[in-house]
Amino acid sequence: MSVQPVEVAYTAVATAENGRDGRVATDDGKLEVTVNPPREMGGSGAGTNPEQLFAAGYSACFQSALGVVARREKADISGSTVTARVGLGKTPDGGFGLTVEISAHIPNVTADAARDLVEKAHQVCPYSRATRGNIEVSLAVH
Repeated sequence: MSVQPVEVAYTAVATAENGRDGRVATDDGKLEVTVNPPREMGGSGAGTNPEQLFAAGYSACFQSALGVVARREKADISGSTVTARVGLGKTPDGGFGLTVEISAHIPNVTADAARDLVEKAHQVCPYSRATRGNIEVSLAVH
């Protein structure tokens, strides 16, 4: 099932040169980074990599979704953090795939309430919706 917005409110534009061993920049100049394969994959590790950029975007998006859910539930998520760990590895068919672990720290609610908020945020987060059924995403609360 495809989940598409009815009306696009914003479109981000980024252009890559030389793939995983080059540079990536946005059309507005707000982001320009050197990308290199990580040392663990035989690269120099001198720059960032697509998985770090994905982890940064996913964690920020999920934190915002958590805020939406918390406002609905009247829950205090002040001081909370969301960490995304994005793994890259070979798939059984010889290709490559991603895994994601979302870990949330929500100090001002009970552990059960935190798990509930994270599960609900996972349902509304645009990154979670886009990856559902395509990438293994696990959720954790600390």
